[in-house]
Amino acid sequence: MKMKQFILLNALLLCATINFAQEKKQAPDNWYLLDPEQDSVQGVSAEKVYATLLKDKPARKVVVAVIDSGIDIDHEDLKDVMWINEDEIPGNGIDDDKNGYIDDIHGWSFIGGKNGDVNAETLEVTREYARLKPKYENVPADKVGKKDKAEFEYWEKVKKKFEEDGERTKRQYAFYKQLYGNLKKANDTLKLVLQSEKLTYDLLDKANLQEASLKKAKETLNFIFTNAGKDADIDAILEEIKGGVEYFEPQANCGYNPDCDARKVVGDNLANVNEKYYGSNNVEGPDPFHGTHVAGIIAANRKNDVGIKGIADNVRIMSVRAVPNGDERDKDVANAIIYAVDNGANIINMSFGKPFSPDKAAVDKAVRYAESKGVLLIHAAGNDSKNNDTEPSFPNRFYTNGKEATNWLEIGASAAGSSDKLVGDFSNYGKKSVNLFAPGVRIYSTVPDNGYGNAQGTSMASPATAGVAAIIMAYFPDLSATQVREVLVKSVRRFDGLKVNKPGSKEMIDFTELSASGGLVNAFEAVKLAMTMKPVVKKK
Repeated sequence: MKMKQFILLNALLLCATINFAQEKKQAPDNWYLLDPEQDSVQGVSAEKVYATLLKDKPARKVVVAVIDSGIDIDHEDLKDVMWINEDEIPGNGIDDDKNGYIDDIHGWSFIGGKNGDVNAETLEVTREYARLKPKYENVPADKVGKKDKAEFEYWEKVKKKFEEDGERTKRQYAFYKQLYGNLKKANDTLKLVLQSEKLTYDLLDKANLQEASLKKAKETLNFIFTNAGKDADIDAILEEIKGGVEYFEPQANCGYNPDCDARKVVGDNLANVNEKYYGSNNVEGPDPFHGTHVAGIIAANRKNDVGIKGIADNVRIMSVRAVPNGDERDKDVANAIIYAVDNGANIINMSFGKPFSPDKAAVDKAVRYAESKGVLLIHAAGNDSKNNDTEPSFPNRFYTNGKEATNWLEIGASAAGSSDKLVGDFSNYGKKSVNLFAPGVRIYSTVPDNGYGNAQGTSMASPATAGVAAIIMAYFPDLSATQVREVLVKSVRRFDGLKVNKPGSKEMIDFTELSASGGLVNAFEAVKLAMTMKPVVKKK
């Protein structure tokens, strides 16, 4: 599932609006590029490192594959940094480079086909529920044989999560839908009556409304002003609530619906997890917001004097579409990793995750393949305020045989300030499973149709780290993926003794307890460390 917290959708609505407004006043839009000493924000120090350590230094191009929902490849700030398959002739319907994928100019989509593209999709828990229900639904626990005991216990876990989370999501969808409907009706009605394009607290306060329905509309809008402040922007808040409707609707109608069959447009054989050659060359898809935002954080054009600047300046972005508005399938994730590796990716960003992975062996095989080819994998830890040490998120670096991938980084989300609010309240964490934290709260980046906007989540922290990794790989091309991983982990910015709110809790905890490194990604120190490292000589 796309790990998105677009405009604080998963926070309590009005509280989220207040917090968003307060935080926006504290830091500039590009805070994640900045430096704590120079700019008083906990960015990655990208601007500082370019102006000092890397000034006039040569660099190579680095290919970063973004496995995501799709990317707006024509965006003004991304079109010139998109990866181009030079061995493929656009639009001729021929697999010119013989890689098995026709007209894959900017990448490939494993969730599209001749008949369309997957958008809303079921969640993995729903698919597992549908798979196991016929076998165990009416079977008492004491009637389960020894060979089926582990699977039955797994079924009980799946059933509980499916029923509880599904019901909660449907309630949330109903809440947002009703709230949006009521507020929009009140807003539209009073705009018309008061002949104003924008309603303010003062305007409503002075309005002498006698009709009962108009008084009710005024009361409805005053609820927002009471909770969000007298200077609240009703129209902006309505857009946030609308986002809530759009976020929960596909989950309620398809995500937790076993009868939702969005996959049929792809035309592959889902039973064959080893199938590779399916999909389409539509790397944008029907909803490229998430992937476009991620791509901009990594590599929005730093030289075109429009929009924003990405973290890395010598990058080509490869779009590999495998993440629907629902849970990605293990088969697609495995193929997306393999495709990226085979087509020259140096780094793969993965801003998605889920709590179940029925075909984990296929993903593990792809991760091992990337490891053998020296490709760095960077993954978002998740947005459930959970400890990944005890509640794993998939995919992850832990193989089923107990070993770990040496080319993997797991990333939590941090905020602009260094106070107790340094960690995003939504962020997953883990002393063993999460490697480090990176900017992921109120991140301003590219969005479709030449737009720019804020989003937050570990989805944004992962590409922030990928951007720093790309800097190291570009300017220090002789370092291996494992060495780059080591550089990023060892060079983190630390905060000795800093107590922060444990995500999802009021409990105060030492920041160092939330990740293995105990720190934030730091481009400036990473470059300094990379300057001292000697390349690993490969054995012949």
